[in-house]
Amino acid sequence: MFGYIFPEKPELKIKEYELFRAYYCGICKSIANRYGQIPRLTLNYDSTFLAILLSSISEVENDLKMERCIVHPSRKRGVIKNSDIIDYASDINIILAYYKLKDDWRDEKSIKSGAAALFLESAFKKIKRKYAEKCEIISHRLRELEKLEKECCNSMDRAAEPFARLMEEIMYYPETCKDEKQSDILKWMGYNIGRWIYIIDAYNDLEDDIRKKTYNPFIYQFNYANSDVDSFRERIREKVEFNLVYTLNQLAKTYELLEIKRNKGILENIIYMGMLKKTEQILNARSCKKIEKSI
Repeated sequence: MFGYIFPEKPELKIKEYELFRAYYCGICKSIANRYGQIPRLTLNYDSTFLAILLSSISEVENDLKMERCIVHPSRKRGVIKNSDIIDYASDINIILAYYKLKDDWRDEKSIKSGAAALFLESAFKKIKRKYAEKCEIISHRLRELEKLEKECCNSMDRAAEPFARLMEEIMYYPETCKDEKQSDILKWMGYNIGRWIYIIDAYNDLEDDIRKKTYNPFIYQFNYANSDVDSFRERIREKVEFNLVYTLNQLAKTYELLEIKRNKGILENIIYMGMLKKTEQILNARSCKKIEKSI
């Protein structure tokens, strides 16, 4: 359920794209330095967005270094270093990846996911000791979601609620919250991001869920009855689009309440263009052209 938050690269300035990549590389190196090489394979762009957003309202300036890495050894690239926000985003990346792999193992008995979860277990336990309360809240929201899935919940709004609340908790990082108002803004942003991710992922996965006979809220809300998948997607497309665009509109309005100190061009590219472009791609894709995610 990750990997949908991308910038619209052609619309980024070169320096903005280089900075975006510096955050991405910073998270990658933070994971490698603290937890080893294997966990960095879970890295996705959603955690990069989290780091950029939290950094944009922080009083702490970026520490940008030029370094080489094992993937791109030929020349040095920008990397954000020595940042608690980068470390937090990398920890959240591993937490969500671990729970996602465990969920895939439980639902599909995927040996690949089960093995990957075992490789992440040591890192996850370290992070859980650091963020015990946050991990418990995330786990609680996932249990709520699992319960709704077992009940075959027939409402995308109800089904999306636990993941929206989960992202609400993730977006709340006390070190960047100077007051209650800012905390509420970040939480509402997280809520709408989580709702958008859940709904767009459900629509994107519809064909697979029908084929595998796994839960998808649209199957039950719109009474799928063994019809052609493309026809079914087209029948429900308008209602799904309304929910997705409304949620992105709420996200944009909330973002505008923040006092942005840096990264404004990157954030507005992602929120106003990148997420809308991803919405259009998935809504307009035929089942044979399933949109690739970063994890």
